[in-house]
Order: sequence, then C-alpha cells, then structure tokens
Amino acid sequence: MSRMYHYTSVSKALDQLNEKGFTYDYNINEAEIVKDPSKYEIVHIYRYEGDSNPDDEAVVYGIKCSSGKKGVYVAGFAANSINEAHEVLIQISIKDRYK
Repeated sequence: MSRMYHYTSVSKALDQLNEKGFTYDYNINEAEIVKDPSKYEIVHIYRYEGDSNPDDEAVVYGIKCSSGKKGVYVAGFAANSINEAHEVLIQISIKDRYK
C-alpha cells in the first residue's frame, strides 16, 4: 500500500526519496513501466500543489520494481501532461488502494 505525502516542492520530495534509495529515473525509462506494469509497485506518492495555478500541481511517485530496483517518476496534472506511463501509474495506485 502506498503512502501519500504533501511537500512544498517537487525537489523536496525527490530529496526524500533519494535518501530512501529511490535513485532510478523512470521518466527517462517510462517504457519499462508501460511494457509490464505488473512488475511495479508504488510505495510512495508525494503531491506538490502550486500556490496559484492548478496546472502547477505535480505528483512524484516512488516506484519499486519486482527486481528490487527503486526509482522515481514525476508527473504533472495538466491535461496535456498525462501520457501512457502516467496513466499506468494512476491505475497501479488505484489498484493498490483496493487490495
């Protein structure tokens, strides 16, 4: 089950995850998640809410692969920022809530 946190900035969330060993960049390697989502678990979710504009909102996922590899994926909430990998992560996080 993933844990949700709220921080003042994306960089703060990334720093926290880095300290916990989440160092792999899934934004660069998002095809891995799309190819086989069943291998991935979201262990941490960090939300950043923009001060004045909803388009400034972002989510940082702490993701663990069944191989043990831990990494991060950063996604925005603007309609044009949702891609296939982000949709897969949303589905994984929803599935984890109902286990």
